Amino acid sequence: MAEERVLDVREIVPRERHPLIFRTFDELRPGESFVLVNDHDPKPLFYQFQAERAGQFTWEYLEQGPEVWRVRIGRSKG
Repeated sequence: MAEERVLDVREIVPRERHPLIFRTFDELRPGESFVLVNDHDPKPLFYQFQAERAGQFTWEYLEQGPEVWRVRIGRSKG
């Protein structure tokens, strides 16, 4: 199995984070995922995914703060 991609956005300018995350997601094939590493709960990103990619993604918290949040974001198989 290929090593899972990790996207650490903590050092990226905030306004550039969501476009990068969506580009990374759009490159996934069905069933693939990546782990997002962030310095805050990416709940607004979750709502943006719901609005823009409804039914296309999976979202699994791996670590929930207080300093680091890790979320596995995947492309749905169906």
